[in-house]
Amino acid sequence: MESKRRINTICVQGGYSPKNGEPRQVPIYQSTTFKYDTSEDMGKLFDLEASGYFYTRLQNPTNDLVASKICELEGGSAAMLTSSGQAASFFSIFNLANAGDHVVCSSAIYGGTFNLFAVTMKKMGIDFTFISPFSTEAEIDAAFRPNTKAVFGETISNPSLDVLDIELFAKTAHKHGVPFIIDNTFATPVNCRPIEWGADIVMHSTTKYIDGHGVSVGGVIVDAGNFDWMAHKDKFPGFCTPDESYHGITYATKFGNKGAFITKATAQLMRDFGAIQSPQHAFYINLGLESLHVRMERHCSNALKVAEYLSSNPKIDWVKYPSLKGDRCYELAQKYLPNGSCGVLAFGPKGGRKAAEKLMAALKVTAIETHVADARSCCLHPANATHRQLTDDQLRACGVTPELVRFSCGIEDANDLIEDLEQAIGKI
Repeated sequence: MESKRRINTICVQGGYSPKNGEPRQVPIYQSTTFKYDTSEDMGKLFDLEASGYFYTRLQNPTNDLVASKICELEGGSAAMLTSSGQAASFFSIFNLANAGDHVVCSSAIYGGTFNLFAVTMKKMGIDFTFISPFSTEAEIDAAFRPNTKAVFGETISNPSLDVLDIELFAKTAHKHGVPFIIDNTFATPVNCRPIEWGADIVMHSTTKYIDGHGVSVGGVIVDAGNFDWMAHKDKFPGFCTPDESYHGITYATKFGNKGAFITKATAQLMRDFGAIQSPQHAFYINLGLESLHVRMERHCSNALKVAEYLSSNPKIDWVKYPSLKGDRCYELAQKYLPNGSCGVLAFGPKGGRKAAEKLMAALKVTAIETHVADARSCCLHPANATHRQLTDDQLRACGVTPELVRFSCGIEDANDLIEDLEQAIGKI
């Protein structure tokens, strides 16, 4: 849906407009099922001839209201919540690709996503080719095969903090007649709206900045509504031929470009996998969304101050932060993220893995957590945690080195974070 309202207002008021006497806050529809007067009424819902709800495993009013807000924030046409960011990554690919198909993917992605694609989905018969996020158009072209169904990347990669050239990857995907899918978790729609740069599908782990308080796990998929499925019907029969598992519906013709992707993902994947986000968690992430624009400004300003401090400390070997002058991705960040990138940075202390471990153990304000993008500052040693299932070669391909510390700046006072780091670095 195209909105004339600004991002800050959408964060607070998007998705839900209560009528006279209705609750001001999004209601929690804590119900698995919904009552109807006749079987005919219910049948229209199952035939997708009428809008409504019949079972929360597929859809729930609370979820749809919150998904609608995120859809408006991203400038999309339709959206759905999922039980986790991993579920959103899986659905975004599996809605397009079947056994025997292929996907081109940036190598700089979250370790859990890499494992999902390279190991689990490979067992399902879907092959991935991983390429550098800094690939040229010719290098991206070279990764395509006749059976390629999508291109996938992250706006800001986790944890290597590389900024993807969204416009280039989207243009190349479209040249080959496939959609471009992007994980916008770290940037959030407050700092980047990838659809404006050509992305077709945008997804998030709502567990991160969108929630922002470490209370709920979830994901979301937003469809831009711009990809012309029927123009590529030979490549995407799942959208362009009747679905015999759902009353013979042809999604592209019945729901058009703006509705086909999310309707198919709901009617097929959510129906069969049941990876629904609970209404209670959807309520939580809506509360997070209401302050997202305020929090992101503080996250980014804190991160830049910390990055500047670390880059001047002689015991720190290197610092990676897209908004830091001199960073490899600084120009791309200025193009795609001019108002700030994210609150996460990466750095490597001199002394390697042991130095990183000693530094982290000495921190007092910042906690060691398997988490990121929270109101509270936290840090992680990916080689020992989220990425420990990867080989050294795979780590390097993802932009992760043994000494890398992922540091997520919360919304505390930046001076306290810097003082905490200073005393911890002194222990090395």
